[in-house]
Amino acid sequence: MKQQLSQKPGPIGIFDSGYGGLTILSKIREALPQYDYIYLGDNARTPYGSRSFEIVYEFTRQAVTKLFEMGCHLVILACNTASAKALRSIQINDLPNMDPQRRVLGVIRPTVECVGQITQSRHVGVLATAGTIHSESYPLEIHKLFPDIRVSGEACPMWVPLVENNEAYGAGADFFIEKYIDRLLRQDYHIDTVILGCTHYPLLLPKIKHYMPDGIAIISQGEYVAASLKDYLLRHPEMAAKCTQGGECSFCTTEAEEKFVESASAFLHRPVTVQRVTLE
Repeated sequence: MKQQLSQKPGPIGIFDSGYGGLTILSKIREALPQYDYIYLGDNARTPYGSRSFEIVYEFTRQAVTKLFEMGCHLVILACNTASAKALRSIQINDLPNMDPQRRVLGVIRPTVECVGQITQSRHVGVLATAGTIHSESYPLEIHKLFPDIRVSGEACPMWVPLVENNEAYGAGADFFIEKYIDRLLRQDYHIDTVILGCTHYPLLLPKIKHYMPDGIAIISQGEYVAASLKDYLLRHPEMAAKCTQGGECSFCTTEAEEKFVESASAFLHRPVTVQRVTLE
């Protein structure tokens, strides 16, 4: 594997199981427009949220391998489920064999780092996929940095399908958005900060804000992940030098191209061209 990977500088890879990572990509490009990017969506096998640790790890490893083969030296897992279930295994077990100089980063740690400055009550809620909630990645990461914060989580299994099927703004979304917010807040009435622990959820933000009680801060990940990546590249100039700077962005999907183009426009508000790839 080491011999097959090009050592020439290449784009930054952004991976997600579906379309949600496009919300992360948009914020990253706002903060770092000079770099080149490849977005890879495993749309044919989405969603990851209900899948086992073993399957999420295998799918994510395949995607990381593909992005490395496409020239990326740095890959961002713009997917909370992949970050929760696969990141550590890839960092510890796979990177030493693939290429010890390449890096894979997730979205959970950058999101968690801001929580301590936002919550006043020290009671935080997390809305995420079942996979992310069951992994307990958010409580674990929050308690590493802020042991005094109480964390409650609620799985929202219907939210990703609503977004993926372009129903984020439809009347039918209201029932499920109100339902999961109410379930979370019933766990702990002192919650004053809620993390949207899935990159699809920003597209539901208008309705989430409508049903979230006044005074509760809502943390959407994109800007925090973008700021963290910008800081990472400043602190690691050797990695920044391996990332090409042409301001270009390309898109790949494991689904039919026309399906990706149709749905991606809802996230990016502009047309895109996409290449179909196979992961194995």
